[in-house]
Amino acid sequence: MPDATYVAFVPSGMTAKLRTVLQTEDTGPISWRERKGLFGSEFYFSGPSSLARATHAYISEWVVRH
Repeated sequence: MPDATYVAFVPSGMTAKLRTVLQTEDTGPISWRERKGLFGSEFYFSGPSSLARATHAYISEWVVRH
């Protein structure tokens, strides 16, 4: 299965919390990077397509809930 990259926008008030979680947890085959912007950050999640898609969906829901 080919790798895929998904991007999630996270508002500036939530980026530190997400960054801390991602730095302390084992993300397995998913790699991530952050691109900071004026109003928040874009978090890029790369890895196996189905897992990257599931990670993107989870982060998107997390942003809405918080």
